[in-house]
Amino acid sequence: MRFEHLPVELIAEILSELDIPSLITVSHLSKRLYLVTSDSALNPWRRPILADLLAHDYDRTLKHLSVRSVVPRQNWVEILSLARPSFLLYEATLPNLRSCEWEECFTRRFLPSWQKWRKDGSWKEGFLKCVLSPCDVRQTIMVHIRNRVLFRLWHRGATSCTTDEAWTKYIVLNRNGSANLLEASARSFNPVTIFNQMKMQSNLAHLETHIHSVVEFADFRILTFGTMATPRTQASINVNAHLLLNPPGIEPRERSSGSAVPYYAPVSGRSHIDDHGVYPVVAASPVSEVSQVHRLPLSSFTYSRLTRPCPAAIHSNYPFHTPGGADLRWASYAEIEEGSRWVGGLLITVQLLGSSDGRQYATFNWADLWTIAPWLEEIITKRIDGQGLGH
Repeated sequence: MRFEHLPVELIAEILSELDIPSLITVSHLSKRLYLVTSDSALNPWRRPILADLLAHDYDRTLKHLSVRSVVPRQNWVEILSLARPSFLLYEATLPNLRSCEWEECFTRRFLPSWQKWRKDGSWKEGFLKCVLSPCDVRQTIMVHIRNRVLFRLWHRGATSCTTDEAWTKYIVLNRNGSANLLEASARSFNPVTIFNQMKMQSNLAHLETHIHSVVEFADFRILTFGTMATPRTQASINVNAHLLLNPPGIEPRERSSGSAVPYYAPVSGRSHIDDHGVYPVVAASPVSEVSQVHRLPLSSFTYSRLTRPCPAAIHSNYPFHTPGGADLRWASYAEIEEGSRWVGGLLITVQLLGSSDGRQYATFNWADLWTIAPWLEEIITKRIDGQGLGH
């Protein structure tokens, strides 16, 4: 039997194993192969395109893939969601997409709060449209072409400019179950300095700061700053800090009886979450809202893989564990088993990628927190905009 006489699904599966240049060549060998490769339902392009994006050293054919009619438009949603900003801004020939497709690209790449930069413009304008504005870089006034969101991220990651965001918002989870939305000057924003001040105010300056990457995306990562210690009283335990990093109902289990490497899977066969890794085992006061969290019905927490925004490959299964060694949200389990707990406040912020010194940050607010940790929305007892009532 000739290759072209095989079922179209099987042909598409075989062709998806090729790299992009080879697939371009094969797609023009016959009319049948052209029809198979151009079919948006079969779409053999998705696998080689994703492989190229993950390799970071993009093939030169990826730059002008949009001019080839044989490539379904839907593949550009993946490219616009995952490719590095400099490639999209300065190298790639972008296709004409519908408004709904630009919206999907926006929501798959950026945090919900960043829609403020789109304002009343179209989704394409919010993602790519150029405007002119002055920017002070290295004490020299220069004029930059600034794209609404993508360019802002690339520009802020490559320079110390804070013209478009004077204040950086961040969230602090308090040990009493409440949370504060705070802000600081973007030009001098340093979460390490802020958290050190928090530790001094809480009498925890002697404790080591634990920095965790909760989840990483194409342009940024979510970082937390917290402290762990053996608590003297249950009141000093920060329940929500544990819940953010270790979602209730997802816990470590051994991959096999002879393996010391844990994997992480949803708990099943229980009607209630019973996470004694951080909650008190003793009977808690019936009036304590925080102490009741571990008795919430398991049905209250329904998990699905995060797709908007779309995590990077190292966290592709988020909020579930992603194998490969980069997902370290459960790294503190060894200390928890030895009696340590999260104590004091937990600071959450957004670090922009691409900066050589890693000191560029962006705003993180309530909508962003509910996006990356929706299970906290019904657990946090009080949301406070600004200082106060959270200590």
